[in-house]
Amino acid sequence: MYIFRGGGYATPGQVSPTEIQAHLAKWNAWTNGLLAAGKLAAAQPLEHPPSGKTLRGRDRVVTDGPYAESKDLVSGTLVVEAASLDDAAALARDCPIFEFDGSVEIRPVLLLPGK
Repeated sequence: MYIFRGGGYATPGQVSPTEIQAHLAKWNAWTNGLLAAGKLAAAQPLEHPPSGKTLRGRDRVVTDGPYAESKDLVSGTLVVEAASLDDAAALARDCPIFEFDGSVEIRPVLLLPGK
């Protein structure tokens, strides 16, 4: 699973609408390439601006969130088929998130019996 962090448009007006459209076209091309190669299993962006709820502790206290530095906020996830973490890292190298200083965390997904 790829967990995308940051890579957003930090300040309104900092990136032109044309640049945003070009960047989104790169995302589409990258994910379509993964799909065509049979590597894309699932993908889901998160809403922008970031919102959500967090439950914490034994009392399951609910707070508005997420609250982290904007560069650390999760902006989406994507599941790929890869033989190893190294193979998954190689697939992630061309991800457009790096153009806006984002990151891709790569985590193995536990396959449950019968799935």
